[in-house]
Amino acid sequence: MNKIRYNSPAILTFSIIAVGIHLIDSFLIREFTIRYFVVRPSMSLLNPLDYFRLISHVLGHANWNHLIGNLTYMLLLGPMLEEKYGTSTILSMMLITAFSTGVINMLLFSTGLLGASGIVFMLIILASIADIRRGSIPLTFLLVASIFMGGEILKAFRSDNISQMAHIVGGISGAVCGFLLANVRREA
Repeated sequence: MNKIRYNSPAILTFSIIAVGIHLIDSFLIREFTIRYFVVRPSMSLLNPLDYFRLISHVLGHANWNHLIGNLTYMLLLGPMLEEKYGTSTILSMMLITAFSTGVINMLLFSTGLLGASGIVFMLIILASIADIRRGSIPLTFLLVASIFMGGEILKAFRSDNISQMAHIVGGISGAVCGFLLANVRREA
């Protein structure tokens, strides 16, 4: 008999925690997500919870459609990237992306931020450069970056309660991490 394997610890654990948080918010504790998993536009340097929110916001989602949309991409792209780069590296990239989007949102915007869209965009861009070779830039990277990032820049001028900033920062995080890792692997 074949066994089910926990093949992608960072992505699967993230997904389980995000679903758990949404279940708690939906059925047990009203506004659980808003209290603990939203970066607010102002931060108190004396409130430890505000520091937690700078990263935890990626685990909170506005509704089931928001959560399912993000998890679909994460579960599609994450396991192959986690296999390629390793669990600790993917987890580090997720934390960097969460922190970056949280800080930028707090500093530049007057709205709250929640959801894993920045991490999704990081994974999308990272997947497009997964086969990078010395002295070249993959055409897939250029096309994906143009399509996804260009679209987000155009959408930024609409009022739609979607943080294109998180998408753009996530995409930039994926590109920077992907190119840095390619250089580290070449030098090793």
